[in-house]
Amino acid sequence: MEIAIWIVIIICFIASFASVIFPIIPAPLVLWIGFLSYFFFIDNEALSLFFWIAMIGLTILLIVSDIIANSYFVKKYGGSKWGERMAAVGVIAGSFIIPPLGILIVPFVLVIITELIQKRSGNDAMKAAIGSLFGFLSGTFAKIVIQVIMIIWFFVDI
Repeated sequence: MEIAIWIVIIICFIASFASVIFPIIPAPLVLWIGFLSYFFFIDNEALSLFFWIAMIGLTILLIVSDIIANSYFVKKYGGSKWGERMAAVGVIAGSFIIPPLGILIVPFVLVIITELIQKRSGNDAMKAAIGSLFGFLSGTFAKIVIQVIMIIWFFVDI
């Protein structure tokens, strides 16, 4: 039985990385299924309280990393407040619209449209939209790093 639980845990950890390509897979949820499977079915004393507290914090950071990165880069590339907001909405909506490319395309298009509606030049709108693309790429990198930290921490703590 323990081998089956370990297989579930490993599949969950692999699925969390698949979420980078297929955003419909909820990375934080599958990571937590792995952690909780170990806790409930293998050893409920091995993982420290500090581990659980840190995982809650890292999970929150994992969830908001795309939104934070998109908003930051849109602003850095000259986008408006509404452009930042639409980039955040686009990340969320893009996860469900034409996955896996929707998470790239939807924020990009929303930022361009938003900036053009606000009477910005086509060049400025395009720069802000490119900022949303850089935001996605940096958010994806951050998600991968956070997930690696969470998984390594899990194995170190057990």
